[in-house]
Amino acid sequence: MGNQKLYKGSLQTIILKLLAEQDKMYGYEITQKVKELTKGELQITEGALYPALHKLEAEGLLDVEVAKVGNRLRKYYKLTETGTTETVNRLQQMQEFLNTMQHLVNPKLGLE
Repeated sequence: MGNQKLYKGSLQTIILKLLAEQDKMYGYEITQKVKELTKGELQITEGALYPALHKLEAEGLLDVEVAKVGNRLRKYYKLTETGTTETVNRLQQMQEFLNTMQHLVNPKLGLE
């Protein structure tokens, strides 16, 4: 999909938004939720997801909780207090970006 490149720069914001709504999620759950919400338009690969999660964790925006599910360990990701604040900031930045792109793509909408 050509759109995948457009989404790539938004992946961290998408993850933060989902975690703000869901409290805590594990990796596969995040990929499936994104796929569901976008009706299959955006499919996040493990190769993109886990580096983004690790970067957010290193920035102090996520905490990791390990739980035993059946006979395996599952990592759950959740926002830290700083992560909650940063999510609000990034969503605001994303909205401003989308507004700017809308004006560039369709300037006539801004004149009405």
